Amino acid sequence: MKPDSSQLPSDATPSQHCPSGLYIVATPIGNLKDISLRAIDILQLADLILCEDTRVSKKLLAHYGIHKPTLSYNDHNGEERRPEIFTALENQQRVALISDAGTPLVSDPGYKLVREVIERGFYVTTLPGASSVMSALCLSGLPTDRFLFAGFLPAKNEACRKEIQSLASVDATLVVFESARRLLDTLPLLHEILGDRNAAVVREITKLFEETKRGTLSKLIAYYADNGEPKGEVVIVIGAPLQQEATAESIEAKLALLLQSHSVKEAAAILAENTGKPRKELYALALKMMDKNAQ
Repeated sequence: MKPDSSQLPSDATPSQHCPSGLYIVATPIGNLKDISLRAIDILQLADLILCEDTRVSKKLLAHYGIHKPTLSYNDHNGEERRPEIFTALENQQRVALISDAGTPLVSDPGYKLVREVIERGFYVTTLPGASSVMSALCLSGLPTDRFLFAGFLPAKNEACRKEIQSLASVDATLVVFESARRLLDTLPLLHEILGDRNAAVVREITKLFEETKRGTLSKLIAYYADNGEPKGEVVIVIGAPLQQEATAESIEAKLALLLQSHSVKEAAAILAENTGKPRKELYALALKMMDKNAQ
C-alpha cells in the first residue's frame, strides 16, 4: 500500500517517518550554506539521488559527507531512465531528485518524471529552498505581487523577438533567464518591443560577486555597452507595461463604451480612476457627447 501524504505528521523528521517515494529537493544556487537541514537529512537517507549532472552534484554531496548512489537524469536521457526509477520506487526505495542548482523543475528537467510518478500513485513531496527566480525578483526592487516567469529566452534572434512580443501585454513583472554573453543582444530587443521599462539585471546570486544593476532598459543597455559583457548566471527582471498617456480620441472612445451601460456620473468616475484624468473634466465631456448624440 502506498503511503498517504495526508497522514504524515507535519513535524515529522526523516528519521521518524520517511516513506518510500520521490523527494524533490532544492539545492543551493551558489552559496553551499543555502541548503535546508531537512534537505541534508533526506539526501542522507535517500536510496538513490537523481542528478541533472552527477559531476556537479557530487561536489555538493561531498561537501556534506553524503555518499549515496547517484544517477544522471536530464532532458537527454529522461525517457530511458524513468523505467529504472519506477523500479526503485516499486521496491520501496526513497528517490531524491535534485538539479545542478536551485529548485528542480524550474527551467530544469523533471516535470515529466513527477507527472508520471503521481499518475502511478507513488508518494511525492517537495523540500523547498533556493530559487534564482524568487531571489532575483526580491533583489530587483520591482513589484512582486504579480509576476510571470518565462524561463530562458530563445537563442535565435527571430524566435527571441516573437517570444518577447508574446509577453508585451502581460500586466505583471516579467522574469527571464538569459546567457550573460547574449545580454547585449537581448536588452535592446526588450527595449525595442516592450518600451523603456524599469528593469534589473541580477547575476551571481548568493555568490561572492553578486551584483544587481537597476534602471530603465535604456540605462542598462548603456551601462553594459560601456562596461562590457558580464560574467556568471544572469536573470533579467522587467517591470509591467508602462502606463501610456491617454489621447483625446481614446478617452472619447472609452467614454462612449462606458455610457452604453453606465450613467454619466458612473462612466466619468470609472474612467477617472483608470486614467487619472479629473472626474469633473470627464463628466463635462460625457455630457457634451450625450448632447451631441441626442441632436
